[in-house]
Amino acid sequence: MRKQITRIAPLQTTKVLAVLYFSISLPFIILSSLIMLAMPGTGGFSIWFLLTPIMYAVFGFLFTLFGAWVYNKVAPRIGGIEFTTSEVENASTSL
Repeated sequence: MRKQITRIAPLQTTKVLAVLYFSISLPFIILSSLIMLAMPGTGGFSIWFLLTPIMYAVFGFLFTLFGAWVYNKVAPRIGGIEFTTSEVENASTSL
């Protein structure tokens, strides 16, 4: 069965992706901080390591909001993203 996404809810999508971007960037920042602390002559911990996940989430939020807005303008004119679905018996929700 073919389906089309005709509209993306901008605010809900941006909230979810902002949290996702923050969550994805956090382990990298923690690892980078530990590496920087272990290296001699690097000056140790920087405030940028704290700001990076926050800025990643903020910019992710803004660009996703813009992307959803553009998608909602374009989709009615040329069609939305198409995907195929199928029925699955006993679908498990666990990973």
